[in-house]
Amino acid sequence: MPIWMGRAGTGVPDTADGSGGQEEPPARLRAPRGTRGHMVTDVEWAAFFPAAVLLAATPGANQLLALRNGLRHGPRAAVGASLGRFGAFALMVAAVAAGLGALLTASEVAFSVVKWGGVAYLAWLGVRTVATAGRGVGEERRGSRAEGAVAQDRSGAGGAAPQGKDRSSGAAPALRGRQPVSARRLARQEFIVAAANPKALILFTVFLPQFLSRDAAHVVLPLCALGAAYIAVEFCCACGYAALGGRLKALGITRRVRRRLDAATGAGMLGLAGWLATEER
Repeated sequence: MPIWMGRAGTGVPDTADGSGGQEEPPARLRAPRGTRGHMVTDVEWAAFFPAAVLLAATPGANQLLALRNGLRHGPRAAVGASLGRFGAFALMVAAVAAGLGALLTASEVAFSVVKWGGVAYLAWLGVRTVATAGRGVGEERRGSRAEGAVAQDRSGAGGAAPQGKDRSSGAAPALRGRQPVSARRLARQEFIVAAANPKALILFTVFLPQFLSRDAAHVVLPLCALGAAYIAVEFCCACGYAALGGRLKALGITRRVRRRLDAATGAGMLGLAGWLATEER
């Protein structure tokens, strides 16, 4: 029986003088102490937060989507939709902690499948956004023609047309708001944009471990803590983009400016799709 097991397995070591002694079991056999404390002490937080803020604030596909949703549906809907993105990020952090991120990095087939799925979805979303901006131009032109026709009718009849008729004319489609989009659909868009980007998972695989202490005794819990902290930082930045979009909406920007913002957002998504298509592992 090892000396540290003590008499009859009581944990009290047997010594020559029977005093019990102070000898402890070997380090590799001791139960882990203060495991939760390693979530804090094994992470270089002072270096992590500035890097995380810079990374999260940089405009990307999801941040552009938050800006667009804030402009079209309001900041509350945009922030709610961003929960889909953070659900995808949480799955990525769990995958990294489980070691699956390294498998994706090493497997060219898995990387290519996720990569081209992300390229296709980003391209589709970008084309759709640009098309929406173009469709707004057509609606405005039809509305202008209808208003001109109403004005001619008024001058020809020598009187004003009824108020209700004026509003029910072709100008109405240009002034009528779009049908509200469900929160679930917006969240699904955010989730797919985040999950279909293999660079995001590889980013977590490479980015988070850089802020672990070199002498860290535990890895899984500190990685999870880093992932949760990054999601919190990303959430704050997403709220900023959503608030910016909501502010632009509250200012009552013209339809022309809104179309241009939609077109710019769509072009940005197409550009990100092209960048992702040319990136290698």
